[in-house]
Amino acid sequence: MADELEFKIDWATKSRLRGPGERSLGDMLRKLRDRLAPAAQGISITYVDDRGMRKLNREHRGINQTTDVLSFPVHPESGEFQHLGDLVISLPMAGKMSEKLGISRRREVETLVIHGFLHLCGHDHETDKGEMLALQAQLEREILGVDPIPMNLKRGRKPGSKVKVLKDGSRVVVTGRAANALVRKQAIQAPVKASKAAKPAKVSAKSSTPTAGKRGPGRPRKIQTPVEAVRLVPKRTVRRKRTRARSGVIS
Repeated sequence: MADELEFKIDWATKSRLRGPGERSLGDMLRKLRDRLAPAAQGISITYVDDRGMRKLNREHRGINQTTDVLSFPVHPESGEFQHLGDLVISLPMAGKMSEKLGISRRREVETLVIHGFLHLCGHDHETDKGEMLALQAQLEREILGVDPIPMNLKRGRKPGSKVKVLKDGSRVVVTGRAANALVRKQAIQAPVKASKAAKPAKVSAKSSTPTAGKRGPGRPRKIQTPVEAVRLVPKRTVRRKRTRARSGVIS
């Protein structure tokens, strides 16, 4: 039975801030297990600062910026300890969002734990049609007995910030002048890309296939007769060079 099955919660912290632990979140986590993953036997939760979260986000998702929560699901074999996975939460990000929303940091962490728990169970709000966030709001009402905290894909981003793709494929969030410069660059490139996509290929009158390397409009090129072409070619004297035997080593 789910209620009789032991559910081990491992707590760790690598943050200078203090986050809620077993006394605050233990009961909520067990209710989430009973509701979403009754066969799970354990979960781990680690609190980090923005520096550590940014490193994890860059290594595992290719995004060179911090975030609020990351989920690392585990899929143990049958007969092994059924560890559900690991949740990593940035306490500084949770603190910033709690101040923005006018709530306690503990309340924000509760939402992040529910959000990450759903990811561990296979839900993904980036690919579904809103089912995960709807279920998250329902769980906050039923388990916590409070109104859900709003959450979307751009949660925690500063107003006016933009995502810039670097040469190595990683993405960073830029703000201020860098964001404005990125908007101007995209505005300039957009009509150029559109015109290249809409420009038809040149087709010669003799053939229906596109032509390449043809001379554009302008001053006509003078056509030379074969005799004139021969006269214009300067004579070249060919000198024989002495060849020496080479070794098989290439430097």
